[in-house]
Amino acid sequence: METLTMRLNDEEVALEIMPDALLVDVLRDQLGLIGTKEACGEGECGACTVLLDGQPVTSCLIPALKAQGREVYTVEGLASGGNLHPLQKSFIEHGAVQCGYCTPGMLMSAKALLDRNPHPTEDEIKEAISGNLCRCTGYVKIVEAIKAASSD
Repeated sequence: METLTMRLNDEEVALEIMPDALLVDVLRDQLGLIGTKEACGEGECGACTVLLDGQPVTSCLIPALKAQGREVYTVEGLASGGNLHPLQKSFIEHGAVQCGYCTPGMLMSAKALLDRNPHPTEDEIKEAISGNLCRCTGYVKIVEAIKAASSD
């Protein structure tokens, strides 16, 4: 066993993990943060996207020990004080959620984009979420929701 210490959703966390554990498994199975979804397990779908030091990463490919001493944000870290993040509100208002499986990864990719570029173009939004697959919406409402959140 190895000790993993990281800053998770603005809180210091330390726990014992298997040396070969993947970040998605530690988040879901050991920490109970089930908002991060695992679908493909190959880094192709983006459902497991979290922010590692502000950058979107597919947590199904990241060894958990790579988060040692670093900052990790999951979808659970978006809401604050019982209030939804503007992106979450916008996804609801624009009907950008259908089955919802891709939504946490989409939100985290969108957050990374808006953190570095508060007013992206439609093309920049499409590029930012290009690693996140959605089988339900056709992306139009997702792009609209991100664009609307960028205007707030």
